[in-house]
Amino acid sequence: MKDKSNKPKQSKGDKRRDFLKKSALAFGAFHVIPSHVLFSKPEIRNKAGEIVQMASKVPSDRVNLACIGIGNRGEQVINDFDRTGYSNVVALCDVDMGAPHTTKIMDKHAKAKRYKDFRDLFDKNEVEFDAAVICTPDFSHFPITMHAMASGKPVYVEKPMARTFQEVELMMKAAKKYDVITQMGNQGHSEANAFQFKAWVDAGIIKDVKNISCHMNSRRRWHGWDTSKTTYPAAEPIPETLDWDLWLTTAEHHDYNKDFANGQWRCWYEFGMGALGDWGAHIMDSFHRYLDLGLPEEINAVKLDGHNPLFYPQATTLDFKFPKRKKMPALTVTWYDGLENLPPLPEGYGSSELSSDIPAAGTGQIEQRTLNPGKIIYGKDLTFKGGSHGSTLSIIPEEAANDMKSSLPEVPESSSNHFANFLLAVKGEEKTRSPFEVTGPLSQVFSLGVLAQQLNANLKFDRKKKVITNNKVANELLTGTPPRKGWEEYYKL
Repeated sequence: MKDKSNKPKQSKGDKRRDFLKKSALAFGAFHVIPSHVLFSKPEIRNKAGEIVQMASKVPSDRVNLACIGIGNRGEQVINDFDRTGYSNVVALCDVDMGAPHTTKIMDKHAKAKRYKDFRDLFDKNEVEFDAAVICTPDFSHFPITMHAMASGKPVYVEKPMARTFQEVELMMKAAKKYDVITQMGNQGHSEANAFQFKAWVDAGIIKDVKNISCHMNSRRRWHGWDTSKTTYPAAEPIPETLDWDLWLTTAEHHDYNKDFANGQWRCWYEFGMGALGDWGAHIMDSFHRYLDLGLPEEINAVKLDGHNPLFYPQATTLDFKFPKRKKMPALTVTWYDGLENLPPLPEGYGSSELSSDIPAAGTGQIEQRTLNPGKIIYGKDLTFKGGSHGSTLSIIPEEAANDMKSSLPEVPESSSNHFANFLLAVKGEEKTRSPFEVTGPLSQVFSLGVLAQQLNANLKFDRKKKVITNNKVANELLTGTPPRKGWEEYYKL
């Protein structure tokens, strides 16, 4: 039957914009009760009437996941969710579906519905799912996560939350507006590292910290590049499986080159967050939260070897200066990356161990080095050394550790790892440990550090107004470059 109305047909873009507007109205103006809540399980009580399990927000014992970004690190994350026993993968989405790095997980979850465009996944309603898992490159976290939250879906997104300061700000606001469960993928925050740090702060073992050194000195993808390079790499044929235009999402157009794809994106300011964004969340996470650091007031580029405005330095030293917080003194966090750019080590430091829970990178397992990724925390009376991810702190030197043995508090055990914690939160049984309101400011610290690297500048930051006060260009870059035409809608909340 012919449509006799005079109403013009909507384009796909118009339909998607209408969808986002309707989503915003639905979640902002009145409360919508999703079907999975209507049919949720009641809370479980013991004979005394005490709640032993919160009401489940999903109708089955497993959370149905839609996974976006399924190759390389995405495959690892999907497998980690599988190992919990709490989830089903019902949808797979990737711009390079069927490429060598995505076929293994596609074969494993052969029954899952497949998509190339994340917008189709959310808008077409072809598959029922309870939560979204986002493991795409850093720069594309933002539009996908915003779309998921506007759709009312809980989201698990890999670290860092987003590339620019303003994108992270919008993601925190959207999480509140749409009232969805969020988790950033800094898995160490569900391990002994985080529980120990909090217990030691509460007990006064860690106190009056004025300086922290953070170090990540393993080889990075851009090490050895020509630092005099002034242009992006030349165009190469686009792989048949890859939707390159969709891969770019909000970014300016670039011709395809293998040095943009499959992890190489981390090398470029326009796409990734360098060593700081990659490892900062695994090294800084606990002390940033439990020492109540928030945002810095100064970021100083102390050392940038091989500075280039397009890609990251061969070695970086940054000082992040945080003001006094309540009874805690002002604190400087110094970040070191680069193969030989090591921090000074305190007397009695001892050996450096590599955390056993660090996942293999796309380029292979991280190399063992004289100084492995970690941190040195200088308190008033005690010095602590720690690794990355879930590894715990130790007191140095050994003599001081022996003196403190009887004074150390008991550290509670984690009830779930980071992946199970997210799934249990979706089910209503736990709260996420790294929600956006906690990990947003941490991700913004990385964004500010990256600006200091890119501009080779010392920056002063107004923590209340959230502006850079001494560098007009840097302040404009808090928002980043304007998104490509057709992607502006995600920046309007």
